[in-house]
Amino acid sequence: MSHSTSSANVPAIETVAIVVVTYNRADLLQVMLKGLAELDRPADAVIVVDNASTDHTADVLGAWASAGSTDVDRQVITAEKNLGGAGGFHRGVRAAYEQGFDRIWLMDDDVVPAPDCLTILLAQDEDCLMAVRENTDGSLIELAATRFDLANPLAIKPKRASVVSTFATRAQMPARVRLENVAFEGFMVRRRVIEAIGLPDPSFFIFYDDVDFALRARRAGFDIWAIRDAVLVRQLDFSQQHDLSSWKGFYMYRNLFAVHFRYGENSLVRLKPWLIMVLVVLLSPVRGGRQEARNVISAVRAARGMRQAPTVSVD
Repeated sequence: MSHSTSSANVPAIETVAIVVVTYNRADLLQVMLKGLAELDRPADAVIVVDNASTDHTADVLGAWASAGSTDVDRQVITAEKNLGGAGGFHRGVRAAYEQGFDRIWLMDDDVVPAPDCLTILLAQDEDCLMAVRENTDGSLIELAATRFDLANPLAIKPKRASVVSTFATRAQMPARVRLENVAFEGFMVRRRVIEAIGLPDPSFFIFYDDVDFALRARRAGFDIWAIRDAVLVRQLDFSQQHDLSSWKGFYMYRNLFAVHFRYGENSLVRLKPWLIMVLVVLLSPVRGGRQEARNVISAVRAARGMRQAPTVSVD
């Protein structure tokens, strides 16, 4: 059953904190922070989690924090080590939640919102919202899933359709599109969602932490909407292709498997990670090689330890 929002339960003016996670991309971060400063409706706070960057991120953030205006609270959380995107968003969302903000808007360091993006999102009386991403040339690049299938064991990739695979251009989209997963890149959530399902799960490190959060939200009855006119521009071209024999490949396999173990809707879907492991190992002499085979074996073992979703408590 979907949650409905009564206007009687919504503050007349909702407060918003933007949570940004960054790691070693100081120049992109600088452009992104400039974009946040140009929002028509400024956020009440911007909380940047620096994942122990080793470039000049600290200098960028120091200058940004000291140049802050009185109407936007600029905060920097410097992690003691690289927590990954998942750990960074866990830290940042916790900070925003504990400070009592009504809505929390999650951002990566390589996107820039249009000046009216926040205004458009706040006009939507919904608990879970996504801005819609585009490339610098204006082409649509919103990969959030409109169909995420955890019921069909033959669907090797659970993402069956996305915004960009369904609509060729932003103009072809309806004003709102229902989503089945999100990216922590323009995703806005009300605090009542966090009260119901808890914080982002830091154990994912990178990849699928946003999918996990969306699945938990939807299972708790919250709808997720992509808002066509809320524009978020990516500074870099999207690259979803990663070397599955690299360290990132381990996390991609492990976290995909964890999602299946946690949320697979039947026993065959929950067995699918084992099938993928066998196929990857069998094909490794001609595709992927020994390191990818080692990654997938390690990943399925590690994912078994992630079968339980995080506890709801945010105390």
